[in-house]
Amino acid sequence: MEQVLEWIAGHQEMIYVVVLMIFVGIEIIGKVPSVLHTPLMSGANAIHGVVIIGAIIVMGKAEEGNTIALILGFLAVILGTLNVVGGFVVTDRMLEMFKKKK
Repeated sequence: MEQVLEWIAGHQEMIYVVVLMIFVGIEIIGKVPSVLHTPLMSGANAIHGVVIIGAIIVMGKAEEGNTIALILGFLAVILGTLNVVGGFVVTDRMLEMFKKKK
């Protein structure tokens, strides 16, 4: 328990920033009209390609025999790819709604 309290005391500023980000995020999302939630979320999913790049870097820097880093990196690449593809699929479906019917 004492180690946890020491860690919290050492990272107090970081904890404040995370809590502030949570409140700011809730306020920003609460102000967005419901019509825009789906396009914003699909765009945010597409931006998560950064996760894929980070996972590839982690896998490339993993030491020999460090299977945990390789497994977690591989999972991050797979899940990040699914997230990006899902974002593009949702965006494509949203754009199809605005095309004129033949």
